Amino acid sequence: MDSAGNDAAAGPALIAGSAALGRELSEPVQLAGSDRSVVLRCADGRGSTVVVKTYPRENPGPACFAAEAAGLATAHGTGLAPELLAADIGSLTVVMSDLGSGPSLADVLLGEAPAAGARATLLEWARSCGELSAATTSRMADFETVLSRYLAGGPDLTDAATLPGLILRASERTAALTSQPVSGLRGVRVPAGVDAELRAVARAVSPVRFPVFSPGDICPDNNLLTAGGIRFLDFESAGIYCAFLDAAYIRMPFSTCWCVFRLPVDIAAAAEAAYREQIIGLHPALADDGVWADGVRSAVAAWSLSSFGWLLRRAVEGDDPMLPGRVSPSTRQLIRYRWQILLAELEPAGDLPALAELTRSLLAATAHWQAVELPVYPAFRAPG
Repeated sequence: MDSAGNDAAAGPALIAGSAALGRELSEPVQLAGSDRSVVLRCADGRGSTVVVKTYPRENPGPACFAAEAAGLATAHGTGLAPELLAADIGSLTVVMSDLGSGPSLADVLLGEAPAAGARATLLEWARSCGELSAATTSRMADFETVLSRYLAGGPDLTDAATLPGLILRASERTAALTSQPVSGLRGVRVPAGVDAELRAVARAVSPVRFPVFSPGDICPDNNLLTAGGIRFLDFESAGIYCAFLDAAYIRMPFSTCWCVFRLPVDIAAAAEAAYREQIIGLHPALADDGVWADGVRSAVAAWSLSSFGWLLRRAVEGDDPMLPGRVSPSTRQLIRYRWQILLAELEPAGDLPALAELTRSLLAATAHWQAVELPVYPAFRAPG
């Protein structure tokens, strides 16, 4: 969705984009997107348009800039992302090719498209996630080098860098929150053995195991459906990840997103298989069903643990929509769904028993919320 580029930040972003590209840009139109950046579509003086993104000086702005610039450079020539045209570390500005306007996977899933069409789009998206990793597998070392240059000594605050800490601190953060009388979560106790299990989860999803390049935040609204196929747009969390983390993103689904509803079981399995087919070419060991099941289960735990802080805190404070003004679950619907999915992974396997006990305790303590069961995506409720 576009809006007139009259925001106070649009003028400086236009100037920064012009300087980075080396020619004057004009006619800025502000685009909806990340709340961590200003995004403009601008005329480039050559009869075409480009997209300019600028980032704030305060954290995590510099890290988001570095990941976006390095990520787009890594995806160069794959045809699955915009082309990087310029990047300026001084102004934290990225200029990229303009892929135009159109719907995203989120628009399809949250709309009333025929179920068959929504399924086909989801499977194409999942395949494309794997294709992007496959196309960039030889560039992972280059990504790390370019990212380091753009970070210029600053901290890496992307998901790839911060997820291990979120996993390891999950029990501490949960204990601190549930011990507050105002939280309404009396009776929740962190069982012995959880911290050892958190360390095991962090090891299981380390990027030293089955590494892939990924945009990181592959939320269904961070892409564009074009005539040529899926194109990924947001690289602010790009990094080298364990492949299981992207696979779990599909299974859960959509580990860090606002636009989360349930996927029909058969459709979720088909999407995961479409992704896995691409990744097996990079890591043949992932053809082993046992290796795959253990890894994805650990990744579901990893993403679930990352939400024990930010999402649980929001849910304790109230039951607001994840994104007001859009079709989205409430915070309490979503956190309870995350716990239900985590238990569904852990209990049949007998894995991570202390974490399973903590999760059951959280579900019991929040039963009084009476959160409505999370429904399937609207596209799969519609006839056809």
